[in-house]
Formats: sequence, structure tokens, C-alpha cells
Amino acid sequence: MRTPIAICLGLALAAAGCGGSQSDVREYTLQGQVLSVAPNHLEATIKHEDIPGFMSAMTMSYKVKEAKEYESLAPGDLITSTLIVETNDAYLKDVRKVGNAPLERTAAAADKASSGFELIPIGQPVPDGSFVDQTGKQVSLATYRGSAVVVTFTYTNCPMPTFCPLMDRNFAAMQEKLKAQNNNLKTHLLSVTIDPTVDTPAVLKAHGEKLGLDARLWSFLTGDRDAIDKWASGFGVSISRATNDPTDITHNLRTALIDRQGNLVHLYQGNEWTPEQVLADVRVMVGVD
Repeated sequence: MRTPIAICLGLALAAAGCGGSQSDVREYTLQGQVLSVAPNHLEATIKHEDIPGFMSAMTMSYKVKEAKEYESLAPGDLITSTLIVETNDAYLKDVRKVGNAPLERTAAAADKASSGFELIPIGQPVPDGSFVDQTGKQVSLATYRGSAVVVTFTYTNCPMPTFCPLMDRNFAAMQEKLKAQNNNLKTHLLSVTIDPTVDTPAVLKAHGEKLGLDARLWSFLTGDRDAIDKWASGFGVSISRATNDPTDITHNLRTALIDRQGNLVHLYQGNEWTPEQVLADVRVMVGVD
């Protein structure tokens, strides 16, 4: 992919479903340096080399099925491993230490907002922002005033099924639940691209159509890249682009719940949240039983 340095991490749009069939499984060799290991040894942030035929070099978080894969590793260790990519999952196996090297001073811990912009406090108004939706219409956060808003940050070329594609699947699931209840929660979903150079309104429209987009409930937004980066940083989104290829993107995941008056109510970090969890929080926020 190109997602997190801090982890689009953390370093996330494939079709809905619970796991790929055997024919969906792909394997790649991943070589890189460990930057950090989670206390439970089931996840590590790794700065890795190019994966030919899959994605560019980047820094992101990778999970494993068994803690023993990471138990003996420490920051600075050089590893080789096998990346397993399924329809809705991705993880490492056969992780093997092959050396050690000093960590670069610029290698930040994953999942930190390092943009230097001030984070939006919970309960405070979210800046309006200026965007273009998938139809080419100029919009802002105020366009959706009067609706609860759930916003996330993705890009259409993200290849890792547990990052941007997972955010898309979650939003598609929320859209169907809202539609089934005639949107009694008065909620609108916003997917904001962090790759506006590639993700034009036409690209976003086609992408949304593949996901079953209902524009009454869900919008994809693009706009000026620097303006989007600044707006996203308020939610703790950290974005890094390769100097020789601005479409090579590393980022973390943040999803925000905004109330009908435009105030930030909740911030979901990473990719562990579920559509049911977010809609339950919306239900509490708007006072619908």
C-alpha cells in the first residue's frame, strides 16, 4: 500500500465478506527493520523495502497470527518474512531476524500525529474545510450540518485490505444499516481522500459506485492536497509522501464522529472499530433508542 508512517498504521476497499478463498491468497517476501513491537507481540511497526508487484517501500504496522513470531524481536532488528495478503486480511508469517542496525533518528513511533498542527479537542467545533465531492460539487463540513457525520481518511490505490479497504467496507456496511432504518439517525458518511492528485471526482465516483455508494448517505471528498493534510491533521492523521513519488503515501488511520452542530464527539484510532460500535455511539449521541 502506501499508508501509514504512523500507520495507515496502523499505516486500510475490497468487496464485503469474511475471508478470502484459497485462490484469493497472495504471498510476498517482506524485508525490513523493526521500529517497535506491541506488548502482546502480535503487532509490530516495520520499515520495509519495496515489495515488487505489490507496494513501495514504506513504514507500517503488521500483525501476526502467533505471538512467537515477534517475541524475540526488538527495535532495530532486521527481518525477512512472508507477507500473506487475503481478500480481507493481511499478516506476516515465518518472521526471521537476519541482523540489527541503529534506528534512524527520523523513524518516529507509529501512530503519532507529527504534523505540528493542533489536535481538535473532543467537544470542540471542527473546522469547516473546503472540498469537492464525487459529483464535482463544492462542499464543506457545514454542507452536512444538521446530520451526524462520520468521517474517515483513505485513498483508492491503497492495496492493504486491513487499512483503507477495510474503512471502505466498514462504511459500506454502515450505509446499508442506515438505509435499512430509513436513516432514522440522520447520519452522513464522509470518506476524504489523502491522495487528491489521483483521486479526482471522477475516480471517486467510479470507486464509490463499485462500493454501492448511495449519495444520500455517503460522500467521497477530494480537494487541495495541502488543505486536506491540514484538516486531517486536526484529527491526528499523519501523512508522509515520498519525495520522488507523491502518490507513495504512508499514513495512519483515524475515523471521527461529529455531531449535528459540527463538534467532535469521538475519535476512533486505527482499524479495530466496527460499524456496529460507531452506529451505537451515533445512536447514543442523537438520543435515538
